[in-house]
Amino acid sequence: MATKPMTKTQIVAEFAETMQVPKKQAAAWFDELAGMAVRETKKNGQFILPGLGKLVKSIRNARKGRNPQTGEEIQIPKKTVVKFRVAKACKDAVVPPKK
Repeated sequence: MATKPMTKTQIVAEFAETMQVPKKQAAAWFDELAGMAVRETKKNGQFILPGLGKLVKSIRNARKGRNPQTGEEIQIPKKTVVKFRVAKACKDAVVPPKK
């Protein structure tokens, strides 16, 4: 399981070969999908990739934490984060449910 994840170039090449389009067109499609995901998540709070999952913008409330070096209690401010929630079908395909 020590294989490296696919690079963008490898993903684009796979798309181009599978869809029988030039690599430049596949790269443009891939870039547009990434841009669309960012725009929609920013605007609507979520972006769904059917069969894969969804990007969700959520707000983490302010909370108290500790400085690990000094042990001093600190206030962590409220902030907005983006999470990716994997679709059940994708999760079950990658990691089959226990029986």
